[in-house]
Amino acid sequence: MAFKYFALFALVTVASAAVLPVAVKHVEYADAPAEYQFAYDVHDDHTGDIKSQQEERHGDNVVGQYTLIDADGYRRVVDYTADEHNGFNAVVRREPLSGHKVVKAVVPVTKVAVPITKVYAAPIAKVALPAYHY
Repeated sequence: MAFKYFALFALVTVASAAVLPVAVKHVEYADAPAEYQFAYDVHDDHTGDIKSQQEERHGDNVVGQYTLIDADGYRRVVDYTADEHNGFNAVVRREPLSGHKVVKAVVPVTKVAVPITKVYAAPIAKVALPAYHY
């Protein structure tokens, strides 16, 4: 019986050796510092979603800014930097918007009289659980 397992193991080993590549290609990348710039703007009059962001990175230094309109009608502006020495730092300021329409939902409040009824507790039923023996 052990011979059958040994033969099966040998067959699987030979079959998998034919599938595996003989040489592994090694790719080296240049040690260039990371560089990128991006920006986006959103201005949706239907939903009132107005925001923007811009960021750039040179090596380990990141500088950026994003803005958005808060629900109370102020523009929030966040200027941020990040580097290896100081970490992430952000300065947040709020600017009032002039002439910007702020959408506020108004929900009317009405008082409704609800009659208080007497609540009775239901009786607790005792359920016999099956006994398990080990």
